[in-house]
Amino acid sequence: MNEPSKRIAILGNSGSGKSWLARELARQTEAPILDLDTIFFEPGKIAVPRPFATVLADLESFCVNHEAWIIEGCYGDIIAHALRWEPELILLDPGESECLRHCRARPWEPHKYASKTEQDSKLEFLLAWVSEYYRREGPMSLSGHRALFDAYSGPKRLMGR
Repeated sequence: MNEPSKRIAILGNSGSGKSWLARELARQTEAPILDLDTIFFEPGKIAVPRPFATVLADLESFCVNHEAWIIEGCYGDIIAHALRWEPELILLDPGESECLRHCRARPWEPHKYASKTEQDSKLEFLLAWVSEYYRREGPMSLSGHRALFDAYSGPKRLMGR
């Protein structure tokens, strides 16, 4: 892997490896990570989105208050706002079957769910959502992610298939 950038934005489907890659890059660089789920949803309420202006204010605060950082998530519209800091944009696309496999093997995410049982109760919904990524439109779709990636003139890498 090349020398990591000081600022990195990782975009991709659920299960694509965004969190894993963010942790690996943070281990190498000691840069703090912002998982966009933590600012998109109300704390402790994974299904309740926060007002978009509040999300962007939290993003701005994170980006301004850290010289180096790693942002990861599936929210193309939020990542788009981080691109003004000219991070390296990484689009992960390992393919549908790999994303589904990763989701099935996902360890408990205590920052999102009160228990592993609660997380597992949402698995069927997650698997359907992951599959729809390849067919839906908008900022949380492959077509939306590709459009953002293709339009970005800064440093970028496509990783996957």
